[in-house]
Amino acid sequence: MARTDAMVLGAGIVGTSIALHLAKRGMSVALVDKRGPGEETSYGNAGVLEGNTLLPHPFPAGIAAFLEVVLGQTAAVNYHIGDLPHTLPWILDYRRNSTFENRKKFAAAMRPLFARAVPEHEALMQEANATRYLRKEGWIKVYRNAQDFDDIQHELDLAREYGLDFRTLDTDETRALEPSLEPVFKRAIHWPGAATVSNPLAVTRAYAARFSALGGVVVTGDALSLHRNGKTWRVDTHEGALDAEVAVVALGPWAPDLLKRFDIDLPLGIKRGYHRHFKPQGNKTLTRAVVDTENGYCMAPMEQGLRITTGAEFADRDAAPTPVQFDRLLPKANELLPLGPQVDEPTWLGRRPCFADSRPVIDRAPGQDGLWLAFGHAHWGLTLGPATGRLLGEMMTGATPFCDPKPYSALRFN
Repeated sequence: MARTDAMVLGAGIVGTSIALHLAKRGMSVALVDKRGPGEETSYGNAGVLEGNTLLPHPFPAGIAAFLEVVLGQTAAVNYHIGDLPHTLPWILDYRRNSTFENRKKFAAAMRPLFARAVPEHEALMQEANATRYLRKEGWIKVYRNAQDFDDIQHELDLAREYGLDFRTLDTDETRALEPSLEPVFKRAIHWPGAATVSNPLAVTRAYAARFSALGGVVVTGDALSLHRNGKTWRVDTHEGALDAEVAVVALGPWAPDLLKRFDIDLPLGIKRGYHRHFKPQGNKTLTRAVVDTENGYCMAPMEQGLRITTGAEFADRDAAPTPVQFDRLLPKANELLPLGPQVDEPTWLGRRPCFADSRPVIDRAPGQDGLWLAFGHAHWGLTLGPATGRLLGEMMTGATPFCDPKPYSALRFN
């Protein structure tokens, strides 16, 4: 049997960042997962550190947009009709949170975390010798028709209120930044406050290596075996039982499987997503990530090739993959930037853990001494991992948190 001050369950970017921040504060820490750091949900994303983000992704607005989803005519959303009885209550709650007033509440609650997203990553990258993966070129969102661009003016007004930097572009100005883009769009916005990473998996592994260098241990084990052992927490690992005074649940979409054993029922939903890599066609390339807002996908330059990530799929977490969104989006993607052949690897499927108000839970577990929660980061796990690690590290060690953690309380659902 081994014993540590703390164990962190889940070695995605959030859990790894928490473990690293706890180790930096002098605690002995074990990071526990069935797989290696960064190999699950944290692997499959657009690699964008969204320091610019203000508002969550909205529910489709208007009858026409809703019918496109229902009829399977949009690349942005897919759903499994057989899973609707289970997923529909959460979807309707998400819709209630999609009013502009509720989205503004999200902006106010989440701005402290998003504001620290890039600086906290940069600090850890410098410690972990991983700055080679960081690109501080921002990202671009393109709008194929002028009406879609006009419809977001209230969001741009809010960005001005918060002092966020952005630049509105016409087609020629956009192509001056990204010459490989074809002129199939009318307007674009460049958000320079975002950054990108060229290999999210390598970044998480670098943070895990830094954690190990500080004395932390990465352990292969079953997080779902967590149980009380007197006054400590115990989990089963390949090396035997591991005890710790405190435990952190950072299991993303698998957190409910564990928490239900302790009568903790938080209304987590799952947005599934896919990615594929493509080789460049000739000298066609991108400097930064580009989002096709009308069709709900992102193109991002990665070490593995040009990564295309899909929008959301509403289905049971463990259902078989159904990457039909690629059939809908690839013709549009080839219009925007002609693609080369697909890299010979399976289509990746991941599960984004998301609460209906789009805020994570970063808090003590209700009714369980020594148990902490950090999950539900939706589309922003990579973005907010280090900021979450710092915040929870401060909370757990009695330091003054850099921001008010109340908006991320587990009790807000009561």
